[in-house]
Amino acid sequence: MPLHPQAKSFLDLIAKKNAPPWEDLAPSVSRTMFDGLTALFGEGPDLYDVRDHTIAAGTPVRIYRPSSGSPLPAIMYFHGGGWVLGNIETHDALCRHLALASGSAVISVDYRLAPEHPFPAAFDDCYEATHYVSKHAGELGIDPNRIAVAGDSAGGNLAAAVTLKARDEGTPNIHSQWLIYPVLEANFDTASYTDFATDHGLTRQTMQFFWNQYVRKETDRSNPYAAPLKTDHLKDLPFTQVITAECDVLRDEGEQFATVLKEAGVVVEHKRYEGMPHGFMHFATAFDDAKKAMAELGEAMKSRFQD
Repeated sequence: MPLHPQAKSFLDLIAKKNAPPWEDLAPSVSRTMFDGLTALFGEGPDLYDVRDHTIAAGTPVRIYRPSSGSPLPAIMYFHGGGWVLGNIETHDALCRHLALASGSAVISVDYRLAPEHPFPAAFDDCYEATHYVSKHAGELGIDPNRIAVAGDSAGGNLAAAVTLKARDEGTPNIHSQWLIYPVLEANFDTASYTDFATDHGLTRQTMQFFWNQYVRKETDRSNPYAAPLKTDHLKDLPFTQVITAECDVLRDEGEQFATVLKEAGVVVEHKRYEGMPHGFMHFATAFDDAKKAMAELGEAMKSRFQD
């Protein structure tokens, strides 16, 4: 299926701006440009309570509560941006929508970015933040038995890696993982990388650049905490939902991960959104399917937390 007409119009509009690719810019410049896209991300809904907090290790988080209920289930949210871009502000609208749609607290983690802080810095920050929330669940008004992890793109990578380490270490208890078009390995020769290498938003060359910034040592690319598809042990993992976009270089690795998880006995749901490019859920102002996907994701989370 070709790009959805809304997606094609949006990407054509972006292409007319003739902006340089992320890999041609200094990190400080690319981050400023990425921060400037918030108008395209739309505004999130007002919530019962939104506040910033710093965990013991010094990592900033933002806690979104959709209601006064306590204890609430919680979703640890790790933002996308190739481990190089993004922050709490760029994903504020998405996290607000997710909190409202799921009826859960969302805790957005402002992890350290590459290349200044390569692997395992972002992964360590996300794991420690999840561990902190689990340990301090009572004072945060969180149910320690209903803490999920979620993330988009590079954030999906971090969510999957945190789940693996939590399983390996026996703590914290991860209720479920929700992976939105996740990065799962540095294999640039899949069919989706070939079919959508250019002209579909995220490019093959940009993903190679992001990997080079985050994982500086070639040997680390086989580390499951950097590339979760490289693990040889996928048993004993919690319920997983994987969301993929049809016209996305990352599509095949996400769908492969869903397959190997099922083969390992993990309960998995996979949803592919036809005609959509990478990152579509961020652009609620441009894509009807972004609104639909967020509503479906929130409802699935709400249902899973009630089981």
